[in-house]
Amino acid sequence: MATPDRQATTLALAHALSAAERGLAVIPLSRTKLPALRSPHRHDPAPTSCHGECGRFGHGIYDASTDPARIRELFAAAPWATGYGIACGLPPHHLIGIDLDTKAETDSSAALRELALRHLFTIPPTVVVLTPSGGRHLWLSGPPDAVVPNSASRLAPGIDIRGAGGYLVGPGSRTRHGAYAAAPGTAHLAPATCPPTLLRLLLPPPRAHQRALVTTEAHSRGLLQFVLAAHEGQRNTRLFWAACRAYEDGIGPALVDPLVEAARSTGLTEHEARATIASAARLTGHRP
Repeated sequence: MATPDRQATTLALAHALSAAERGLAVIPLSRTKLPALRSPHRHDPAPTSCHGECGRFGHGIYDASTDPARIRELFAAAPWATGYGIACGLPPHHLIGIDLDTKAETDSSAALRELALRHLFTIPPTVVVLTPSGGRHLWLSGPPDAVVPNSASRLAPGIDIRGAGGYLVGPGSRTRHGAYAAAPGTAHLAPATCPPTLLRLLLPPPRAHQRALVTTEAHSRGLLQFVLAAHEGQRNTRLFWAACRAYEDGIGPALVDPLVEAARSTGLTEHEARATIASAARLTGHRP
């Protein structure tokens, strides 16, 4: 009879092979969620930048593969593996992982909803992986020409990003703290395309000289025009979004009255407009 660890390794390999069939490159993980194979260069006297060119296993995500034969070799070299990692940023999916943490002091799900409201995007139906701690991993697909970096709480408190050079723990993996599993109704889905607005938030900020290409005056006109183009049912949402952008870009106070006038021309009252702008100011950390 197989030992529990051996059973876990067998199941992890089966799940890893299934993921590879979907175009996801995988590596074996230990119960600590770290790559199961240690670097073959760890005892070298001098640091090395080898990414697998030496031909040996133990280079983390650089070992990741969709080839069943190579995956079996990786797991054979790490019989203690109880899980598998899925490399992000690689074709064909160019996977981006949105890691929603569940620390007591943060509500990452609420933070993501707030970001979606502020920036007018929605997360489409996609793969969702439930973590042993109660968190969630959302899988999204990025474009091939965008390199999304890994980050921790840069997008919002409690939201970590797994991008190029990172990996996600695959569903079916077992760790010291429990098992990872696909949320009901999502296992059959492909990673959904990352909303363009969210993608811009995930990419490194542009350099100062790039930001300067858009003048403050032109930016202000664009925000006002965005409000003026609102139809009934969109007026508050568009005004809120424009006010958030104005405060984030440092032109909020100067644009309050023009935004109020633009909102009034769409049918909002001055009281409604000023209340919406004040909410945007507070949400972005400014005093109305």
